Amino acid sequence: MPVFWRRVLIFFLSLIPLAFIAYKTLVNQLGADPAKTIVLFTGEWAIYFLFITLAVTPLRRFITYKNFHFRWLQIHRRMLGLFTLFYAVLHVLAFLVFILGLDLSRFGKELVERPYILVSIPAVVLLIALGATSTKAMMRRLGKNWLRLHKSIYLIAVLAWLHVFMQVRSSYFEAALFGVILLALLLPRLYWALRK
Repeated sequence: MPVFWRRVLIFFLSLIPLAFIAYKTLVNQLGADPAKTIVLFTGEWAIYFLFITLAVTPLRRFITYKNFHFRWLQIHRRMLGLFTLFYAVLHVLAFLVFILGLDLSRFGKELVERPYILVSIPAVVLLIALGATSTKAMMRRLGKNWLRLHKSIYLIAVLAWLHVFMQVRSSYFEAALFGVILLALLLPRLYWALRK
């Protein structure tokens, strides 16, 4: 499939979660606490896209069988990263609008009651920085600093996992699963770094 059509396909597939939650909202099927459902849903998809983005390089390096490989996915990593930012911003906006009602005076109180929010703030700020510098022009302008900045994706992933872990009230299954996935995505990179 030509690169252009792959981009179109990935773009529309990436919008399916948004279409799904929009449909659930329209037909009033968000459960007893619609605000919480929207906030959790957008946050989960931000993490899913973060993991998908981080999975591109290991897939490309590890999986090659005859003519089957994932090298073609490398050029779409930026789009996947931007969708991570997109769902993270939706997550933050959903919290501000549906939980706080845009009453920013409550934000300080929320930080005390929900310390996991404090962990997520640097992650979102860094994601915005990565999105703003994701163009080829910014790549050329920043030079080696671009690579240093974009390696903060690993810190973002750890902070995102902590954000999930700190919210656990009963079952640790999802947090543990995310932790295992994160280790599987980061340990190969640590191995490659040590080899260098």
